[in-house]
Amino acid sequence: MNLANLLVRAGRVFPDNPAIAHGDQTWSTYAQLAQDVAAMGSMFVEALGLKPGERVGLFMGNRPEYIEILYAAWFAGLTVVPINAKLHPKEAEFILLNSGARYCFTSPEFGESLSAINESFDAHIRLIDVSSQEYRILKRGDRSAPMHASAPDDVAWLFYTSGTTGRPKGTMLTHRNLALMALCHLADVDSVDQEDCVIHAAPMSHGSGMCNFAHVIKGANQVIPSSGHFDPQEMFELCRIHRGASFFAAPTMVKRFVDYAKQHAPDFRGLKTIIYGGGPMYLEDIKDGLDVLGNRFAQIFGQGESPMTITFLSKFHIGDSSHPRYEQRLGSVGVAHSILEVCVADEEGKPLPAGEVGEVLVRGETVMKGYWQNPEATSATVRNGWLHTGDMGAFDKDGFLTLKDRCRDMIVSGGSNIYPREVEEVLLRHPAVGEVSVVGRPSREWGEEVVAFVVAAPGMNISGDDLDRLCLGNIARFKRPKEYRFVDDLPKNNYGKVLKTVLREKLNDEAEPVGAGR
Repeated sequence: MNLANLLVRAGRVFPDNPAIAHGDQTWSTYAQLAQDVAAMGSMFVEALGLKPGERVGLFMGNRPEYIEILYAAWFAGLTVVPINAKLHPKEAEFILLNSGARYCFTSPEFGESLSAINESFDAHIRLIDVSSQEYRILKRGDRSAPMHASAPDDVAWLFYTSGTTGRPKGTMLTHRNLALMALCHLADVDSVDQEDCVIHAAPMSHGSGMCNFAHVIKGANQVIPSSGHFDPQEMFELCRIHRGASFFAAPTMVKRFVDYAKQHAPDFRGLKTIIYGGGPMYLEDIKDGLDVLGNRFAQIFGQGESPMTITFLSKFHIGDSSHPRYEQRLGSVGVAHSILEVCVADEEGKPLPAGEVGEVLVRGETVMKGYWQNPEATSATVRNGWLHTGDMGAFDKDGFLTLKDRCRDMIVSGGSNIYPREVEEVLLRHPAVGEVSVVGRPSREWGEEVVAFVVAAPGMNISGDDLDRLCLGNIARFKRPKEYRFVDDLPKNNYGKVLKTVLREKLNDEAEPVGAGR
């Protein structure tokens, strides 16, 4: 089983179908893309000297080359390491070095930022600019080269997710994991026709990129916005040009999209489905979206350890407004995917009955192989075959899961995961910071935003501007605190542990109501 076979098959079955579009222009057909992928795959082996199982990184924004590189790497039996383009270069450097990647594909601005933080970077990892002649030469390989015979449990996608220890963990996703994820999409979330398309406006290193498989299976088009990112006006224009358009979006993106539609009344007849996930969608926001755009929504709940697949809320359920528990369902994250077991369990891992709150556990073929070179974290997260998600929730009697809270401290802001420990470690580098605790505050715009409670070291003075500069020099902009609160001390229990619950309660009490549901 090799994911590249999905593309090889599409090249035969749908040779003339557009495979990738850049804005309104076809960039490649499936026949052309399959040939280029085979040529590049052969050059990865012959010219770059890469061996099956070795890693290649991708640190760039959304571009047509992204899909090309993914499938060429799998064709050669390699593991891809897609890196969030919003990360700070130092964070990207850690991921590349930790994964042992030998090459990293970048666009000019990202390659320059990596080289700027480490002049000897090329001594460890070779950077290849996708706009360069060096990259174009890779397409001159043997187009008749055989595809590597990858095993189902070979690692295809090494996805780095923030860890509670402050360092990201590499989630090992296999060819089997991702193939079954794609089939779950087609069976449960949304059907795909060969004349449809997916618009990649959210980062392709995450959920949007993982939507590609279902569309390749069906010979559908992958549309990359000319801007390379999410812009509501551009998205509506693309939905006018391309029929059967769907896209994956975090709730903040959905809200911006809906607000634009309310203000400008654009033509959206080509829009088929908005798949939302990655954070809470408040009840009033999804209702607003339905009023403005109609029943074009589907929801997924997943995490890096079971990508895009834990539960789903289908268009049918989102549109079934006559059901007596419609609002409760609309505020839920839906029902378990067809091939997965999902339960809510107590602290001992025993399943709880409907209505009782516990940790959400998942078992099935989409659950990760484990964490890269981290057996301790793997054992702590996957126990007795069950993935412990760290999310607290409850099922109703019909099998709809409603999330209540997280038993870990992760903050979800604008669809991106932020772990407080990671931010705290950076802030504690400042000599004037004695103690710090980072928590999330409810935000109408972002879902949550980062707030840092800071205790100055004895006799020291510090400002928010000082800490902002420190954060901007070491972590991604979206992770830095929106507010610094300077306090005399932090609330602690008898054992000296900071009581983050007290800090969160303080912020929650101050916050304006932001709606219900998730």
